Amino acid sequence: MNIILLGPPGAGKGTQARKLVDDRDMIQLSTGDMLREARTSGTEMGKIVADVMDSGKLVTDDIVIGLIREKLEGEKKGGFIFDGFPRTLAQADALEQLLGDCGESLDAVIELRVEEEALVSRITGRSTCANCGEVYHDETKPIPADGKCSVCGGTEFKRRADDNEESLKTRLMEYYKQTSPLIGYYYAKGKLHGVDGLAEMDEVETSIKGILDA
Repeated sequence: MNIILLGPPGAGKGTQARKLVDDRDMIQLSTGDMLREARTSGTEMGKIVADVMDSGKLVTDDIVIGLIREKLEGEKKGGFIFDGFPRTLAQADALEQLLGDCGESLDAVIELRVEEEALVSRITGRSTCANCGEVYHDETKPIPADGKCSVCGGTEFKRRADDNEESLKTRLMEYYKQTSPLIGYYYAKGKLHGVDGLAEMDEVETSIKGILDA
């Protein structure tokens, strides 16, 4: 099963993707992770990525599609989760073409719906384990009292420099401008499913499970 997780920064896409990886043996394809992995891989594509990133230029859609193609042609396990891609209509068209070329299809697009005001509160209190990426929040899921990550036992935690109200509003504006047209695009294709991203984490997980099982 191949799915896309849609939603603005802080909607919980990464958290739910990790749950799907654990529960369904799916493979999470995060654009940022793929680029970092490629940069140090030593492959031909990796050298291209390193050259582009080292020169300060933006990575093109063609490069990202090339990285996704490599993943699609490898081990498939329980299917793929596209996290952070596509972001634009042009990327959505390119992904559809790529999936067809690889004999794959897109089964569902899950939109995590959230309110902007709640997002600001959620993100400005967010921190992650530097070792495994587990997400914590000052109010709803504090770092354990012993200072150790509950998943891996790591003791180093970090906050994104742009996890502040002003930067978040800029990122949200960029998301709504570029990515929100995808909602109509996938709705027209009968692929779109909405989930309340502000519900409890387990409730969101249950809603996504219901969509995929259907």
